[in-house]
Amino acid sequence: MSNTPEPKLISGNANMPLAKAIARRMSLHRGVNVDLVDARVERFNDSEVFVEVFENVRGEDMFIIQSTSNPANDNLMELLIMADALRRSSAQRVTAVLPYFGYARQDRRTKARTPITAKLVANMLVGTGIERILTMDLHAAQIQGFFDIPVDNLYASPVFALDIKNEFKGRMDELLIISPDVGGVARARELAKRLNAPLAIVDKRREKAGEVSEMTVIGDVKGKTCLIIDDICDTAGTLCKAAEVLLENGAKEVHAYISHGVMSGPAVERVTNSVMKSLVITDTIAPTDAIKQAPNIRIVPTAPIFAQAILNIWNGTSVSSLFEQDTLGPIYDGMYGDNF
Repeated sequence: MSNTPEPKLISGNANMPLAKAIARRMSLHRGVNVDLVDARVERFNDSEVFVEVFENVRGEDMFIIQSTSNPANDNLMELLIMADALRRSSAQRVTAVLPYFGYARQDRRTKARTPITAKLVANMLVGTGIERILTMDLHAAQIQGFFDIPVDNLYASPVFALDIKNEFKGRMDELLIISPDVGGVARARELAKRLNAPLAIVDKRREKAGEVSEMTVIGDVKGKTCLIIDDICDTAGTLCKAAEVLLENGAKEVHAYISHGVMSGPAVERVTNSVMKSLVITDTIAPTDAIKQAPNIRIVPTAPIFAQAILNIWNGTSVSSLFEQDTLGPIYDGMYGDNF
């Protein structure tokens, strides 16, 4: 048992259902009731964020659960102000749990006179006194180096592997993992290795941001059940186009597994009307009613892996052990039973 105080959770407004689910899972894992710390995170009339913590947190090991998803700026400010409130209340340690790390797509200068906003956000988080970051599927792994504090980057692929083995039981030999671009090959290859499945790539060329002018399939997809693997689905235009190209090249059917369902603008409508059989996303971003009602969108929970990761950080034990099927499988036993 750790010498540190009991882990305590607090959440902003970004994804309260996930925060409550993490607390429930921690209660199950520990056999001790874990509740979110009583607090209010509100707005003044001019939209200023105000935070008040109603419980004593002096000397406590605090975990702030807050995705910096839409509205990204509001949720980021909530996180920063909550961290400041906890530090000023003499919390022993503050860990930021960001299921979805917003601004991660701005991780480098792509043109002259553009910012590296991911680094800016990292500086802001560290500047508030946050001592550790726990997140999932950073858009680029090198973002971990933007922080001068420990960063635990969980991966959705082990959870996706469990889901795929359950959903495609008896059809594993016909699966083909697809990377939607060259930059995502490492992520797709890692999942392909877990499933012992082959890999192909959809190479896309953009004339300008948000518009794909041409797509080319690298690899043989004929007769295969294709699983597109990516970390973010925003407007879903590229994803739906990739599914069409794969079918045009002889694929049997197309599914997609995406870590973070940003799903902005026409995304849900596009996915619903697309040729994809299914889109599987996690709940790192709170799903809208439209997402929940979409017939071909399914949500995989992340509360089990985040709850165990928080406990491992608190206990001082390995977080990377959660990447292994033997460790992760039992955590999701209630969902997938003996299929892992």
